[in-house]
Amino acid sequence: MRGFGRLNPGQRGTVASIGNFDGVHRGHQAVLEDLRDRSRTMRLPSTVMLFEPMPQEYFAGVRPPARLTRFSEKWPLLAEAGVDRVLCLRFGPRLAEMAPEEFIDQVLVQGLGVRHLAVGDDFRFGRERRGDFALLQKTGRESDFEVSHAPTLTLAGERVSSTRIRELLAEGELQAAAELLGRPYALSGRVMYGERLGRKLGFPTVNLALRRRVSPVSGIFAARVHGAGPRARDAAAYIGRRPAAGGVELILEAHLPGFTGELYGRRLKVELLQRLREDRHFDSLDALAEQMRKDSTAALAWLAQYEKSTK
Repeated sequence: MRGFGRLNPGQRGTVASIGNFDGVHRGHQAVLEDLRDRSRTMRLPSTVMLFEPMPQEYFAGVRPPARLTRFSEKWPLLAEAGVDRVLCLRFGPRLAEMAPEEFIDQVLVQGLGVRHLAVGDDFRFGRERRGDFALLQKTGRESDFEVSHAPTLTLAGERVSSTRIRELLAEGELQAAAELLGRPYALSGRVMYGERLGRKLGFPTVNLALRRRVSPVSGIFAARVHGAGPRARDAAAYIGRRPAAGGVELILEAHLPGFTGELYGRRLKVELLQRLREDRHFDSLDALAEQMRKDSTAALAWLAQYEKSTK
């Protein structure tokens, strides 16, 4: 669902949670587990409310933070966590300037008919971020809905947060990021036609438009590609703007050794398991081709060792 103005009376009455859920990491999963339990106990559907763009993107303007998950990647993860409905509100001037009391009344009470609200312990909302957990509790008592909060989750003494995961990804610490996410970090997209430079150099690739202004990761990776057949395929993946080809658009390219089929238009998920090196410029296509050979060999060798270690 998109927009609270589209709710009909039959969709009112729910347990809900509100947030960005960027990454749907293990901290988010704890909130969703509580939401799922409340849903079963109260025999009401569960709803997660998201915002597009995310509020921090809206306020950041031309320099938004790197997103962990686009909306198209986020809602399947929420469904997998047992969420019944996802409500996406467009975040713009109207929501940015809405008083928190008005948001509670119009969206939560009149729109959703919320009976229980589960939020993170640092949740803030409304104009100037004046809304907080205390206000929700106070209004909930007056409007007959309950409010609960999930304390911040820590693993090995480290706070689980989208910000920390972004930092780990930027540092190339993919396995540490996977611990906080509860799964390997992955990017998804549809295969598009490219310039076929990799094919000309002897390393054909599938090209995915990431449709992001900023990526939390860049460089060359040992990866697994899902959606190219009945099983995941080992790959060497590149994320960047292709400086060797004068590129400007952020792109993901994956070389799948031994794969010969056509994948144009198919949606693929690329799991990034290990960063092999940073992105860099090459003075010639011959030098680029030689490096691509080394990258492919290194990726397959790392993945073979990874396979052994996880058996």
